[in-house]
Amino acid sequence: MAQPLSILDLATVSESSTPADTLHASVVTAQQAEELGYLRYWFAEHHNMPSILSSAPSVLIAHIAAHTSRIRVGSGGVMLPNHSPLVIAEQFGTLATLHPGRIDLGVGRAPGGDQETFLALRRDPAASKYFPQDVVELQTMLGPEQPDQRVRAIPGAGTNVPLYILGSSLFGAKLAAQLGLPYAFASHFAPAALDDALRAYRQEFQPSDQLEAPYVIAAMNVFAADTRERAESLFAENLARMARSLSKRGGVSSESISDETLLASPVGHQVRQMLRHTAIGEAAQIKEDVQNFVDHTKADEVIVASNIVDTEARLRSYQILAETVHG
Repeated sequence: MAQPLSILDLATVSESSTPADTLHASVVTAQQAEELGYLRYWFAEHHNMPSILSSAPSVLIAHIAAHTSRIRVGSGGVMLPNHSPLVIAEQFGTLATLHPGRIDLGVGRAPGGDQETFLALRRDPAASKYFPQDVVELQTMLGPEQPDQRVRAIPGAGTNVPLYILGSSLFGAKLAAQLGLPYAFASHFAPAALDDALRAYRQEFQPSDQLEAPYVIAAMNVFAADTRERAESLFAENLARMARSLSKRGGVSSESISDETLLASPVGHQVRQMLRHTAIGEAAQIKEDVQNFVDHTKADEVIVASNIVDTEARLRSYQILAETVHG
């Protein structure tokens, strides 16, 4: 199996590390990913989430691109309803000018935070309704300059930064198909509509200047280690972290609840369902799990999240995965 592999970095900070430690670890991880043959290194926009530091993807992309030389770097994705297309075209046009041929622009229509955060961003709650129009406007601003164009992205116009539609529903799949853009499905945490969305995307795809045939990037989680026990321990730690985060966002304190009790509760069951597409174990098991995922999705590319707080363990997970898949 020589499946193209990419990385989605959630820039997760732990209680035992500082934000600076976490962002430095992202640089080290991206440098190792480049050496291991990973295709892309993406960041996802999140806001008001204390454990996730990827609130400013374009800044992180610039930093990672400056500390690497070959790997593609981009957003997985920018939550477009939070921004004007002009601002994003200017940001990514600048990135593409600084790092030609290496910048990706994945966009999604979720807010990347709660309702209060969306309002703090000074955006209209109805902004997501205009996502399709915003994507087209963004695409136009990054494309060749038109003679009658009154507003231009400078830099940006003519850079043709490749766009990717991100989603976890039929909406994004159909939009990507209509516009002839690559489609990345967030099956690493929202797997419910995976099969239906990929089917709709492939059936309805219309060729475009950017893409002649459907291109699917499917996301999964990977917890690889030198022993099965260590991999399962890393996965359990992540489950508990996510369950506590969901409980807190739901207004329920879980500080006095043990990990075992929490994971046996409804929120624990919810997290397990969210992480349905996860490879856990030693190299042989990882190879089997990834191959099964590729066979199921027929993905052209797999983007993986190893949401492991310990930097050395995360680096080892990505190393095992690359060596297993790429040989």
